[in-house]
Amino acid sequence: MLIFTTLLPIAGLLIAADDRVRFDTDQVKVLLVTNAPGQKSQLHKHDVNRVMIYLDAGQMRLAYQDGGVKDLKWKAGEMRWDPAGGLHTSENTGRNSYRIVEVELNKPKGSPAAYPVLDPVKVDPKHYKVELENDQVRVVRARFPPNEGAPLHEHALPRVVVYLTDYRLRSTAADGTVSEPSGKAGGVAMPGPGKHSEVNLNAQPFEVLVIELKTR
Repeated sequence: MLIFTTLLPIAGLLIAADDRVRFDTDQVKVLLVTNAPGQKSQLHKHDVNRVMIYLDAGQMRLAYQDGGVKDLKWKAGEMRWDPAGGLHTSENTGRNSYRIVEVELNKPKGSPAAYPVLDPVKVDPKHYKVELENDQVRVVRARFPPNEGAPLHEHALPRVVVYLTDYRLRSTAADGTVSEPSGKAGGVAMPGPGKHSEVNLNAQPFEVLVIELKTR
């Protein structure tokens, strides 16, 4: 995977910063990485479980130190649970570059989640669907056609939001405050808890993946 670094001056020293990192907290590290066709990584391993969000279609070959080989293929917008594993290399075996949002879970276990009464999956099952749930995360996919939205709902858990499409929304908070956030596909955010309703103002469908963190 491509690694871009910037040299930051700290106390007179130049220290390399990883430009792939979007967020790095005690709970989670979020990276946006790019692989070019034919690009092959060095031998490495992942010590923590991850959620992989594929922004582009692609395919990859994982070759493990013990001789095992795994071929992966995905469509744009798909996600995958990737448990910690042994030493391996990864290679882009397709014809195109692809981008992946990698959500590394820094803590091994979470506590049982207490979802609020206004949990979006409960109040708006038409637009919110659970893609994956285990003791560390719940991954929810939301899709809104043009001019459709969700009623008042609450996000209680810490979360990573990955935008799969361009977006322009009207968000109305529980206190009546209105905002119109907008951005491009591939954006990543970590908003705080809150209650709001929202409407898709774009002429195209809006789609987003939300990785809720159960770890503390």
